[in-house]
Amino acid sequence: MKKCITISAVAFTMIMGMIGCGNDKTKPGSVYMPDMAYSRGYETYAERDSSVFTNDPLNKGAKIYYDNNPVSGTIKRGELYPYTLRNDSMGYVMSAGVKNPIDSLSVDEMKEAGRLFNINCAICHGEKGAGNGPIATSGKIGGIANLTLDTYVKMADGTMFHSLTYGKNLMGSYASQLDRKQRWMLVKYIRTLQPKATAAQAPSTDTTKAK
Repeated sequence: MKKCITISAVAFTMIMGMIGCGNDKTKPGSVYMPDMAYSRGYETYAERDSSVFTNDPLNKGAKIYYDNNPVSGTIKRGELYPYTLRNDSMGYVMSAGVKNPIDSLSVDEMKEAGRLFNINCAICHGEKGAGNGPIATSGKIGGIANLTLDTYVKMADGTMFHSLTYGKNLMGSYASQLDRKQRWMLVKYIRTLQPKATAAQAPSTDTTKAK
């Protein structure tokens, strides 16, 4: 009996070997579970066949549910930690106590910050931040800030970042156009456009005095 089992096992092994390792190199051997061996890669935001996939958790039905959103509590590689202050008066006041996580910018980073400023900010605030960009001088929109004035020289980095994140007055939010690092880089760049602050003019971090 044992001899029959042994012979059967050897025969099965030889057959499987011939099937999986044929001499014809142009024809691959049989693949166990090919869907796993050759899985189809999906781009996160690629368009999908709506008759097969759904991203509605309340209407999955017989379709394949695929959630495009990142896992809750995660951040993308290289991104700074989330900014948690809310878009309200209290959040604005508290923003004065938030320190810029970027201590300094390299020459290349400063050039990149300048490029981002010219693309996103200069059209209103002007190339030098003096509030004389094309939109400001057109006369169609008023109240555009001159970032070189004492008010903005004294403004804390965190408050400036808060305004870039949520918008302020006529300026909308730039959170969708610029990631957190880019917004902090812009704050650093804006400081280079401003007159040098004296000790008395240094940006305030006292949340009781922020406006």
